[in-house]
Amino acid sequence: MKVLVPVKRVVDFNVKVRVKADQTGVDFANLKMSMNPFDEIAVEEAVRLKEKGKATEIIAVSIGPAQAAETIRTALAMGADRGILVKTDGEVEPLAVAKILKAIVAEEQPQLVITGKQAIDDDSNQTGQMLAALLGWGQGTFAHKLELDGNSAKIEREIDGGLQTVEVKLPAVMTTDLRLNEPRYASLPNIMKAKKKPIAEKTPADYGVDPTPRLKVLKVSEPAKRAAGVKVKSVAELLDKLKNEAGVL
Repeated sequence: MKVLVPVKRVVDFNVKVRVKADQTGVDFANLKMSMNPFDEIAVEEAVRLKEKGKATEIIAVSIGPAQAAETIRTALAMGADRGILVKTDGEVEPLAVAKILKAIVAEEQPQLVITGKQAIDDDSNQTGQMLAALLGWGQGTFAHKLELDGNSAKIEREIDGGLQTVEVKLPAVMTTDLRLNEPRYASLPNIMKAKKKPIAEKTPADYGVDPTPRLKVLKVSEPAKRAAGVKVKSVAELLDKLKNEAGVL
């Protein structure tokens, strides 16, 4: 079974982002970039499937600037077999990403696509669902647990009320939640081996997709600073402040 795993290059989750002075977007200058954490979980799950003998090949795909090749190399060091870099310098919205992935799926013919449920930069949570719709495949989102059985996949997914189990026929699309697994750290030998693994370079035009954004960002601003909290001595004082100062009662 062939598994396709899209991986996105984002600002490292430990970094505090800054807004540009002209409020046109986020200032990426001198910021540490890394793989989207949910995509790390997706790569880890694919590698575990391969270790269990369920998967035969893992293809890591990234859509972005030339530097996104580093993100693919990270996936290769974790255990992916080869990569595809779709080079584009502009912002690529979820629908365009899904269309590119659809074309790659048609070319590579994977039986399973595992994506992170969302990217931590735009938090769209749309690509996996859009891809499944474009392909006409079954989908299991927010996966908490995955079990493959022949030509079907049983996916335990996280919902507001707890856990829900769905069964989909392969091929299918799955998006990962935080508690699916704990991604491994790439060892030095595997990092060295990853340098020799192939990465094919493509463009959106190669797949017949126009990545021009459909949305226009008017302004980006930092959230308002929160006021410091205060300690109260009694329940009566708390209720008085909630009623007369906060105005929530």
